[in-house]
This record gives sequence, structure tokens and C-alpha cells, in this order.
Amino acid sequence: MTPFASRSDGSGKAPPVSRRSLLGAALGAGAATLLRSFGVRASDAPETPEVKFGIIALTDCSPIVIAHEKGFFKKYGIRSTILKGASWAAIRDALSNGDIQATHMLTGMPIASSLGLLGSPKKPMVIPWMLNRNGQSISLSSAFKGKVQADPKALRPLAMEAKAKGTPLTFAMTFPPGTHAMWVRYWLGAGGIHPDRDVALITVPPAQMVANMKVGKMDGFCVGEPWNARVIADGIGYTALNTQDLWKDHPEKVCAFTAGFADKNPRTVKAILKALHEASAWLDDLAHRPEQATIISAATYVNCPPELILPRMLGQYDFGDGRKKQDPNYMIFSARGCNYPQPKYAIWWLTQFRRWGMLNSAPDYQEVARQVMRTDLHEEALREIGVKPSGRDDKPETLFDGRTFDPARPEEYALGFEVSALRS
Repeated sequence: MTPFASRSDGSGKAPPVSRRSLLGAALGAGAATLLRSFGVRASDAPETPEVKFGIIALTDCSPIVIAHEKGFFKKYGIRSTILKGASWAAIRDALSNGDIQATHMLTGMPIASSLGLLGSPKKPMVIPWMLNRNGQSISLSSAFKGKVQADPKALRPLAMEAKAKGTPLTFAMTFPPGTHAMWVRYWLGAGGIHPDRDVALITVPPAQMVANMKVGKMDGFCVGEPWNARVIADGIGYTALNTQDLWKDHPEKVCAFTAGFADKNPRTVKAILKALHEASAWLDDLAHRPEQATIISAATYVNCPPELILPRMLGQYDFGDGRKKQDPNYMIFSARGCNYPQPKYAIWWLTQFRRWGMLNSAPDYQEVARQVMRTDLHEEALREIGVKPSGRDDKPETLFDGRTFDPARPEEYALGFEVSALRS
């Protein structure tokens, strides 16, 4: 059973012309005319026009959904089908097996799959497009209200007490090498809490986060929207911290492909990127966000009321514990070079894999980043539609704890954390 729910002779005489060849020629001419009508030259036509896209029920699947619903994929010759996965593992396996050709994916997943880490079958994958920045949260059970907000140091005595009693606090993330795992690990570590020794860290699919907290299976989680807003609406928990306050404009989800598919179908990949560019620009017009919320609220996509989706898409944050904020660093899909597949982001992920014992030795940071982050496909796609690529940035990044990541010195950074699997 599929884990997805669907939403696609040398005689010198002219040879005789059959009805079938006439029909084929007519259809071919018709297809060419259709492509031309959308501005797609025959030389740019996708090698594989039928493309199945995977998504998970999170608001940051929006660029793929909007490109489908608004006809941007069709404009560039892609006949799209959107399939919703039950979990990130199901998404990864479907991409690896060729059941889908492109997918909404956590940044760390193509890196881990390319290296065969954390139980992932070794399957080279590529990231030619970042889908979004910002907009995730760390939520805590209502039991922590008034005790813990953004500073994880306030959580440490509570975590140590629970550990001493033999009932360690339980935190959930969506997939071990993914973004949510890295954000909650980084946050806990900054508070002096080891995520593998001081608390229990479990994997839960995004749409199941709220139900698991409701029945008392966990004390906190990190996930994308709308599940942080949902837990507040249901009176179960509150937002401790938004991930943009960990790292402003941090990388989040990507549009990923297997390396094999990208190498055999470069025009298809570039057609997809062109459509995603238009969808992303559409999404970053805040006047479109009410319509976005309505579209993605459908059961085939996020399956959550639009009124729970929209506020945070507009930067309107009610933390659920009395704090409210109009956040200028809400989720973006196009602005500030959002979509560029920065090699340094893959390098940062590799440093965290090292920090938490997921890599036994230093990888070739630069080479892995070069192979996974396909800047060539990204830049070619945009130039072909007259858009100047932007966003390349190799500068250091400073996160909320004041620690600076220099992509030119990754191993030093990876080994420099006090809370780490590399320290006894």
C-alpha cells in the first residue's frame, strides 16, 4: 500500500504515410504549439514532463502547491501531481525508489542520504533550490508556562531533576538529520542540556505532534507550522522560541531530487525551478497570503483550518503564554536571496553531524557541499528566464548563543562545543 495520498528504404520513393503517423505528427505539433504558447522553446522542453512531487503537511510546502495550483508548473511544460507523504522517511524512500521525482524535504536529508547516514540508504541527492527560510518553532507543554521561554538555561534544572528521577523529559523532532532535529538539539545544547544523554529525543511526523503531546507522550517538540499554532489553539502547549530567533533567515526546507534524476533530466529540473521562482515571488506578496492559507488548508495538503495558518504566515505571533509579537522575520519564500542553495548551509549541517556523533571523522566538507548544493542548475534556470541569480554568501554566521560559524573553518567549529557527543 502506498504511503501517499494523491491530489497525475533506399528506393527513392517517399514512404507511405499512415493514419497513426499523421496523428502523431498532429499531436506533436499541438504539444509544441502549447509549449510555445507558454513561452517554452522546444530546446527547453522537459525530458520528463510528468513529475510527481512529494510534500509533508507543513505550510512550507507552499511553493510546490502554489506552482501546481496556479499553473506555474504547466507554464514551463511540467504536468505535476502532488502526493502527501505520511512521514519524512516515506518521502525519502519514495524519492530514492523513483515513485516521486522531486520533493519538499528537510535540508539535512539529501546530505544524510548522499552519505548514507542515520539509517539512510546511500543515495546521492541534490538541492538546487531552497524553498523557504524561518517560520518553525519549539513548543513546550503548558506545564512549563511561566518557567521557560526562549532561554534554554531555564529548562536545565527541570531537565536535570527529571533525569535524576529516572523520568527524563521527552522532546520530539521530525527526522534525525533534519532541520527540526538540529534546531532542538542546538537550543538544548545552548542551555547545557545534552539531547542524547539528559533528555529523550524521539521522532514524530509533523501532523502527529499535537496528538502525542495531548496524551502526555512528550514535553516539547520542534516542528513547522501550523502545528505550533495548533497546540496553542488546543490549549495543550505554547511557543517557547521561534527558530528565526535561533538563526535569522536560517535555511529550512528544500526542493530535492536524486542526483541521477537531475543528471539525466537537467531541463526538467530547470523547468521546475523556474516555476518555483514564480510561485515563491507570488507567495512573498503578503496580499496573497490569505489565499495561500486557504489553498494549502485543504485535506490533500496541510489539512488545517486557514484561520490557524494565516496569522503566523503574516508574522503575527501569539506565543500562547501571554507574549505576542509582530515578527519581521516571518517565513519567507523568495526575499533576501532565499532560494539560493548556499554551499555553506550544507557545511553547517555537516558540522552538526560531527558534533552529535553522526559522523565518526571529518568529512570533506567542501566537496560534499559542492556535490549536494547544485548552484549550477539554480543559476542556469534563473538566467534562462532573465533573472539574475542572487544570494551566494560565504560569510560567517552568528547564532543566538553568540557562537560564530565560519564555513572556511568547519572542523574547528564542529569540535568547539561544550555540549557535544565528542566530549565525555
